[in-house]
Amino acid sequence: MHPVKICFICVFSVLFLREMKILVIIILISCNFLCACGQNDNYSGIVKDTTNSKQENKFINAQGSTVEKRFITPPDYERVNVIDNSYEKYLRQLPLKPHGSSVLFYNGKIKENKNIYDAVVDLKIGDKDLHQCADAIMRLRAEYLYGTSNYDKIHFKFTNGFRMDYSEWMKGKRIVVKRDKTYWKQMLSPSNTYNDFWNYMEIIFTYAGTYSLSNELIPVNIDNLKIGDIFIQGGFPGHAVIVVDMAINPKTNDKIFLLAQSYMPAQEIQILKNPNDENISPWYSVNFDKDLITPEWKFQKSDLTRFEE
Repeated sequence: MHPVKICFICVFSVLFLREMKILVIIILISCNFLCACGQNDNYSGIVKDTTNSKQENKFINAQGSTVEKRFITPPDYERVNVIDNSYEKYLRQLPLKPHGSSVLFYNGKIKENKNIYDAVVDLKIGDKDLHQCADAIMRLRAEYLYGTSNYDKIHFKFTNGFRMDYSEWMKGKRIVVKRDKTYWKQMLSPSNTYNDFWNYMEIIFTYAGTYSLSNELIPVNIDNLKIGDIFIQGGFPGHAVIVVDMAINPKTNDKIFLLAQSYMPAQEIQILKNPNDENISPWYSVNFDKDLITPEWKFQKSDLTRFEE
């Protein structure tokens, strides 16, 4: 989450009247720096500038336009089977920008690749400083559900616990927050355009984050890892990354996976390098020790979670 996002536990009054020039937001912030996705003791710090490196990753197909086509599995590994039209398939087929592209921040500036990422997901993130770590994960889940017309399954909780259902937003309802009360109010005619959906997501980005998302997810044992699972540490700050592909060695049953993240300030989703093992990077092995070290954060096995179906 970003500093401009609102931590509801510290917000005493909010009036929402915004959408198509009739929704105006007046927000009183008293702890806007508490909800940011930023460095803490779990910041890994493993970044070294490889901008000028000429070494080509042997597991990258530079012509590949999706996660599945761009990243080659190591020898003896095969991608796990996934069901067509599933969330797992959706993540595996995320579109990628051309090989060598830089991650862009919301304002168009470049995030230098200091041994952080191997690819950039080709999805627009808007021009506001909102699309960060947990936001990107909620966005991917919601994009899949929206694309498959599962509108009733699109819902997330704000930091104050209020559940915001897209099915209500579709009806033209908008939220109002007065002191300690949050409620829906009919304001517009029913609509379900992609623009409506994106406006809904930007409200989610503003009032939800790692803290609220971590409370919605269910814990998963690392042995049961699957595509779509999330390593998350909820807090102020916190961070989250998502598994976007997996492969398995059928002889040893060893599993490897790819991770994606957004970060702070708001930025495009990126496929992470593996700073632990250059021999299989960007793939990660489930057989890591106590800590899962990623380029900008450190997680533990107990941080593994997933969305409840």
